[in-house]
Amino acid sequence: MKTAVFLYDYTNIMALPWAEAGYTCYCFDGQHESGLSEGIHPNITNVGMWFNKDTKIDQKDLYKVIDIVGTSVDLVFGFPECTDLAVSGARHFAAKSLHNPNFQLEAITLVKLVEALAELLDCKWALENPVSVLSTQWRKPDYIFNPYDYGGYLPEDDKHPNYPEYIADRDFYKKRTCIWAGNGFIMPEYKSLGLPKGSSIQYKKLGGKSLKTKNIRSATPRGFAKAVFLYNS
Repeated sequence: MKTAVFLYDYTNIMALPWAEAGYTCYCFDGQHESGLSEGIHPNITNVGMWFNKDTKIDQKDLYKVIDIVGTSVDLVFGFPECTDLAVSGARHFAAKSLHNPNFQLEAITLVKLVEALAELLDCKWALENPVSVLSTQWRKPDYIFNPYDYGGYLPEDDKHPNYPEYIADRDFYKKRTCIWAGNGFIMPEYKSLGLPKGSSIQYKKLGGKSLKTKNIRSATPRGFAKAVFLYNS
């Protein structure tokens, strides 16, 4: 049985191409209901589980994941929370540090958990984050892309199935995104649609701090998701 694991994944977007190809997919996220539930495809299982926020990787968390997914896994991909890491929020770091001096160490630990799980499973891995302090407090990213770089993997009549009023057709928008990866992960080749001009509808309509807008802003570009599957399955 072919299996792929997605950590901190609420939308199931990255898992969908794998599920459609017959992989058993598990998407772990604190927003999923408790226990196991069906995702957007019958081959996707949502796991309502979060991880201990500590300054060190908790081995118990890793083995809880393995108890659910098994030991034969082809890919681990993660979308760790970026609120405490992205440079776009740097103006809030001082206040956060007063409240919790370890706030960034805890966030970075959740990032490193993606790699730690993949190392235990001996499989390909990658994780996505915007431009952030990870570059200085962990290591520089292996790759950087914008969603429009992979728009050509989507059909010409593409519309976003969930957020068409917020996300441009064929992912034709800018969002500088960093990828950290290892264990043989292959970064897909671009199929760019060119360079978008000005601000996309995503940025014009998705201000504020609500959970809904946060989820939409962080939704994985579908062209990139398809490309990752094609190059790593």
